[in-house]
Amino acid sequence: MLKFAGVKKQYGTFVLDVSMEVKPGMVTGLIGANGAGKSTTFKAALNLIPTDGGEIRLFGKNVETLTPQDKEKLGVVLSDSGFSDWLTVNDVAVVLDAMYRDFSKEEFLRRCGEFGLPFKKKIRDFSTGMKAKLKLLVAISHEAKLLILDEPTAGLDVVGREELLALLQDYLGEQEERSVLISSHIASDLEKFCDDIYMIHDGKIILHEETDVLLGSYGILKVDGSQYEKMDKSAILCRKKEEFGYCLLTDSRQFYQENEPGLIVEKCGIDDVILLMTKGERV
Repeated sequence: MLKFAGVKKQYGTFVLDVSMEVKPGMVTGLIGANGAGKSTTFKAALNLIPTDGGEIRLFGKNVETLTPQDKEKLGVVLSDSGFSDWLTVNDVAVVLDAMYRDFSKEEFLRRCGEFGLPFKKKIRDFSTGMKAKLKLLVAISHEAKLLILDEPTAGLDVVGREELLALLQDYLGEQEERSVLISSHIASDLEKFCDDIYMIHDGKIILHEETDVLLGSYGILKVDGSQYEKMDKSAILCRKKEEFGYCLLTDSRQFYQENEPGLIVEKCGIDDVILLMTKGERV
């Protein structure tokens, strides 16, 4: 569906160097700290910025050769883009109707009504959450095969996020071949929604894992200096020095539970993985 092969982009001292893939029917998450390269990756995928090397293929084609008909298969939410603040939902519906062959004005307005978006109020007077809802409703309004969503739930409270994620789940369930590339600072959203996850740090992919494996097999070990020296380190990915000793990230939690009974072994989530992979050091 979407594939990056050695894609490079340089801004001053920052260098993006990404290889990753979003497969048909999959929801793929891209995680990382601010400035890691997530938004640059999204813009490169959409051919909004020129790259310095590598290749990006979308729907089996180089992104530079996509036709207007190909681009209609994309639904996009970018954090720094949207419709003019002077438009209303009714105005947006007219614009979309003129742009997309598979747009249903009636369905779009129905969904906007369900999410409490006023039809005649100017977007400039919308709350941050209302704007986030409108962006996502626009992205799924024209039967897109691939959704590229950069922080789509930003500004929403927990109820609003649950509503939008449920909407996305329903949308994906309508057709098996639909795919999503999504980023979010809210790890719990990605843990529930994504099939696999890539982690980007300083412009490079440093981890790719199926979400079930990450949540089921990864873990955190807390050890003092003496325990660290004696333990088997073969399945340790990285370590972070703490006041008590070390905090360790492993992709084989069960191994340590069974073979190192004296160690503190805990489950971990995406936030823990991000912290240790970016702030810790490789073993």
